[in-house]
Amino acid sequence: MQSTTHTPNVDSAELTKFSELAHSWWDEAGEFRSLHQINPLRLGWVNSLAPLQGKQVLDVGCGGGILTEAMARAGAQALGIDLATKSLKVAQLHALESQTANVQYREISVEDLAAERPASFDVVTCMEMLEHVPDPASVVRACGALVKPGGWVFFSTLNRNAQSFAMAIVGAEYVLNLIPRGTHEYAKFIRPSELASFCRAAGLDWQNTRGLQYNPLTRRYWLDANTSVNYLVATQKSI
Repeated sequence: MQSTTHTPNVDSAELTKFSELAHSWWDEAGEFRSLHQINPLRLGWVNSLAPLQGKQVLDVGCGGGILTEAMARAGAQALGIDLATKSLKVAQLHALESQTANVQYREISVEDLAAERPASFDVVTCMEMLEHVPDPASVVRACGALVKPGGWVFFSTLNRNAQSFAMAIVGAEYVLNLIPRGTHEYAKFIRPSELASFCRAAGLDWQNTRGLQYNPLTRRYWLDANTSVNYLVATQKSI
């Protein structure tokens, strides 16, 4: 379903960039291999705080559906939304090919869905998406509107500091080639204090934070307490 927002909270260059890579979403050795590698960590952390079995779950900025499908396989009724048409088609096709039940996809903005279905979801995830939109606070507000009172909203994004520039852009994009060059724009990175402010304004209580780390020698990812570069946040809607 097409979004009806007149001024959508989207960067057309970002949509074009990810649309051009749409064919690579499910290639575990391709452009999105890092997302496949970190997905078990993301899923496990979400499931440990908000068990997904039988829950109504929304994945905002779902792309090709890597996390959306995983949450459906964990027992959730999962809906993935995005504005990149090609990526959604890849997600829908893969769900059919993998025979993943309980997963659906829609082309709609999170703001429009919030107006259409407020307080409809037990869990909302918004991973690696906030740093790609013009107004991340608007996305956070919409996520807060979409989750039920007492429900959980999870975000992941990139901190903004010299270390994150060195590691997430120079290291990941140009030295190690972990992700396509040009994936990130440093000015759009979000400090935890800024995200915390967005969450408070959206009625979301900050519950837990984890950092995502990578060792290029062992090619291993893990979660810990260091949020200086990549970090994940768990919030809960006020009752």
